Amino acid sequence: MSVIDTFRQLLVRGEQDDVPVVETENGECLVTIKHNNLYLVSACNPSLNSNVMMTSTFLHKLVKVFEDYFGSLEEESIRDNFVVIYELLDEMMDFGFPQFTDTSLLQEFIKVTERHKTERSDPKNIANHITGAVNWRKEGIKHKKNEVFLDVIERLNLLVARNGTILHSEILGSLRMKSFLSGMPELKLGLNDRILLENKRRFRGKMIDMDDVRFHQCVRLARFENDRTISFIPPDGEFELMSYRLDTKVKPLIWVECHEDLKSRSRVEYHVNAKSEFKRRSTANNVIIIIPVPQDADSPKFKTNVGTVEYVPENCEIHWHIKQFQGQKEYMMRAHFGLPSVEVDQEEASRKAPIKVNFEIPYFTVSGIQVRYLKIIEKSNYQALPWVRYITQNGDYQIRR
Repeated sequence: MSVIDTFRQLLVRGEQDDVPVVETENGECLVTIKHNNLYLVSACNPSLNSNVMMTSTFLHKLVKVFEDYFGSLEEESIRDNFVVIYELLDEMMDFGFPQFTDTSLLQEFIKVTERHKTERSDPKNIANHITGAVNWRKEGIKHKKNEVFLDVIERLNLLVARNGTILHSEILGSLRMKSFLSGMPELKLGLNDRILLENKRRFRGKMIDMDDVRFHQCVRLARFENDRTISFIPPDGEFELMSYRLDTKVKPLIWVECHEDLKSRSRVEYHVNAKSEFKRRSTANNVIIIIPVPQDADSPKFKTNVGTVEYVPENCEIHWHIKQFQGQKEYMMRAHFGLPSVEVDQEEASRKAPIKVNFEIPYFTVSGIQVRYLKIIEKSNYQALPWVRYITQNGDYQIRR
């Protein structure tokens, strides 16, 4: 119990943000993560050659479970739910070894009935879950309508120079699934993966190279390594099946140009052109073009041929809202501000701040990833409906000016 005193000494000696993730001191090893100004600290024995990555992963899993139970993890939620936290820790960790960290499974036998109170299920059912081959799914699940929904969501991180040069581009993809299937089904998913398809002459479509692929624990990794088949028995409900990253040069989906015109150091006008570079048949929804302005700007006036414009003074920004932005379209907006006092530093700061764009494009993926098939196999041979949806969203999308 005295190990935590070592951590307190680390906090006192250095800055709070400089506390290392892994620190070995006085024959003790501390693994630390920070969340909402809280520190979660795990003590390891260096002489036992502990798995630090497993310990760090467990702490992150702990945060997720607490957020699923309490809504948010902060000092107040810990004080209000310390009994539940003791119950969860007792099941998630046993003699220093992580047991299971799936929230849906934990909620099967640790149920919060009232505030500060928990209700436990039969210990026999708990043992069956823990020792079962598929501990993320219980047996005997029944649904009136057997359906499975698969969302392919891609976020585009993009940094573009003023002259249009791509300084950084990255695609972060996620396959999120909602499973409402009875029994113990096995699903097989096929993607247009280059490693799988490059030797198949019949396939003539686009193939992609995925990096940093991560799977849910239900996926059979050995089979994926052998023949690139994604085979799994899904948990019931919503979960993330896999995530991936692509380092590819991507052209801006929405290009924005902003020309600033200072008039007699008391007024400034912005001429903004926005053009969609994707195909005409696609449409971006809920587009927000965010343009920084000087801190002391006032008396805003706007004129545009589409959408609405608002001034957000607390952020010193213009927000241009376009509900639907069809492909291969171009729109214009003008903004006029008064400047009671213009300083050079403020002018330079406003020019250096990049333009940001928020958007969502349904039925479209930047990488060109495709779900070739989604097969559902269950011993009762019931008919199940698979639904697939593609969505592209902005990540950290910035255009310098």
